[in-house]
Amino acid sequence: MEQADAMKTPRLSGRLIGLNVALLLALGAVTLATRAGAQNDGGGRGRGEYTLVSGRVQGATTHTIYVLDAANQELVALGWNRNTNQAEVVGFRSLADDAKYLQRPR
Repeated sequence: MEQADAMKTPRLSGRLIGLNVALLLALGAVTLATRAGAQNDGGGRGRGEYTLVSGRVQGATTHTIYVLDAANQELVALGWNRNTNQAEVVGFRSLADDAKYLQRPR
């Protein structure tokens, strides 16, 4: 009985080593071939430079926070909803689009 177990051990360990090598190669291929979605590849949105300013809006009971992203030239207005205790987007402007509009010949 012991002799039969001893003969199975080398074959089984060889198979396990082969399986581990195959899995390691597959993991290496997947790791090197894919790129994380959050990494900037030059064509997407860049890292922002933010400035926050608080102000009042006519007809609203709470203040509004204006978030200016100078690097991406965007402005977002956020208001606080007291019923849901969450910030809500009040408005959005692309400052780059506004600048293009103002530069058109009239």
